Amino acid sequence: MVDSIAATSLLGHRPLCGGLGLSCKDISYKRRLSDVCRFPLMEFLGRRISASPYLPRRRGGDRLGALSIKALAMELTKEAHSYKEERIPRNLRYRIDTGIDRKPGLWPPENKADSSSLHNPLLRQERMGCGWLGAIFEWEGVIIEDNPDLENQAWLALSQEEGKSPPPAFILRRIEGMKNEQAISEVLCWSRDPAQLRRMASRKEDIYQALQGGMHRLRTGSQEFVNVLMNYKIPMALVSTRPRKTLETAIGTIGIESYFSVIVAAEDVYRGKPDPEMFVYAAQLLNFIPERCIVFGNSNLTVEAAHDARMKCVAVASKHPVYELGAADLVVRHLDELSVVDLKNLADIESTEFGPGEPETEMEREEDS
Repeated sequence: MVDSIAATSLLGHRPLCGGLGLSCKDISYKRRLSDVCRFPLMEFLGRRISASPYLPRRRGGDRLGALSIKALAMELTKEAHSYKEERIPRNLRYRIDTGIDRKPGLWPPENKADSSSLHNPLLRQERMGCGWLGAIFEWEGVIIEDNPDLENQAWLALSQEEGKSPPPAFILRRIEGMKNEQAISEVLCWSRDPAQLRRMASRKEDIYQALQGGMHRLRTGSQEFVNVLMNYKIPMALVSTRPRKTLETAIGTIGIESYFSVIVAAEDVYRGKPDPEMFVYAAQLLNFIPERCIVFGNSNLTVEAAHDARMKCVAVASKHPVYELGAADLVVRHLDELSVVDLKNLADIESTEFGPGEPETEMEREEDS
């Protein structure tokens, strides 16, 4: 059985017949090659080697031919084994590349935000103590629970009052995160008159507040995370496209007005998301460079605006699934899943994304001048 399999694999079809000096004419046309291969390999080759026109005839006929083919087969076997020994090393203790360059036995992982290139020990201590780290939070969907259905109902009610055609679903998704005036003039195209824009924007906000009923509920883990940042003295800013009066009333109702040192409302900026104007203005009020700010949002529009402002973004999966927020630097379901070490690593500016150079040295020079 072994010889039959070897004959099938070695002889195959026509090429090997010519290579061994065997032609298909030597085999009877009544018997196919597959039938011939049923005979033992050595017996078949021994019978045919003497009849081959390509090999010299020897005395002993079949016996000499069988011995020569057997020697040839042994040489081929040695060459095959030597090839395997050269290609496959005997030492199988390979180095496994896990993609994580860590020192053995080091836990927690090394903090990237601690740079030994800073020669001023006071600046380095301030950096390690979160002195150069700012957090910018969105209001709805991050700090409090968000209900996008109420927003859509407010737009539909306003369109009915103004006698406009109700906006379809894809238009409502497009105007998420925009200012009311921006959505009315640029997307809905209901009016371009500034007075009419202010009137319709105010009316839409009144409809939304009436539907909501003034009820605000904190998201799970939001207050705990904000308390941790307060403990580490990390300055925080709050941005929203809601009017300032509405925003301050809601913050006072929940009791977190002392948490945020900066509040950016609809009156402070001209455009909303995906324009990064809100986040850039919040970083200016915090006196931070954009690379040191981390934005916390719940949509891809927030991720786009934060990256355009050269800021890192943490996406909170409150109204979108996790797989839709893959463009963010980190994706969590609740804010209490994060730690201060995660924020320090995100605020690391030695990455190639921001290019070479140390912004700290520029800040030192400005202070010296």
